[in-house]
Amino acid sequence: MSRFGLPDGIQACLFDLDGVLTRTASVHRAAWRDVFDPLLVSAGQPPFTDEDYARFVDGKPRRDGVRDFLAARGITPAEGSPGDSPDADTVSGIASRKNVLLLKRLEEHGVQVFPGSVAYLRVVHGSGIPTAVVTSSANGAEVIRAAGIEHLIDQRVDGVVADREGLSGKPAPDTFLEAARRLGVEPAEAAVFEDARAGVAAGRAGGFGLVVGVDRGGQADALRESGADVVVDDLSQLLDSS
Repeated sequence: MSRFGLPDGIQACLFDLDGVLTRTASVHRAAWRDVFDPLLVSAGQPPFTDEDYARFVDGKPRRDGVRDFLAARGITPAEGSPGDSPDADTVSGIASRKNVLLLKRLEEHGVQVFPGSVAYLRVVHGSGIPTAVVTSSANGAEVIRAAGIEHLIDQRVDGVVADREGLSGKPAPDTFLEAARRLGVEPAEAAVFEDARAGVAAGRAGGFGLVVGVDRGGQADALRESGADVVVDDLSQLLDSS
């Protein structure tokens, strides 16, 4: 490993947003719980758990998260269409409902960052290594702006970009591959930083030069099993290793 805990040859860094740079994973989890629990109660199912979030929802596009989690509980709502009302109990309506609740929580509580990880981002970007945020969130631009890190991000591939370009969400590698393309590097020349199992799996599937798992909730083994080369509690640890 060379500077910043990166192998020689790494020329770009691709960061997930929620849970890696910003403290919004807990806000996402709470919004999902508010959406899912009434549906689960009506189906006679136990409540949504943190493990459910990690296994079925974290890091995925909203509609995929709705579909995958409810299918695991034997619930199969109609797909609906992207324009469905947040009141509709379709996959699209439930996904929209979650976003309404998320935006309300973000408005009430704001966006906090992980200081150590933002310090790492600042050092990497300041050294001339290009950076990108790769997030399944359709609110990526707003969260980045609210977090005050716009000037440290060279490219952004979020849920809006993925929908527009027809990119499959994590665990498919498409969004990371698009970010690498926009930065002008090959996957083997880029490092991926992820806290979600689906995101780590995407980094591994894309053939990236380094996949760093960020363990925010006691899932270090699961991140390694998903394909992480290195697991840290915070990106500041990589500065300590330089």
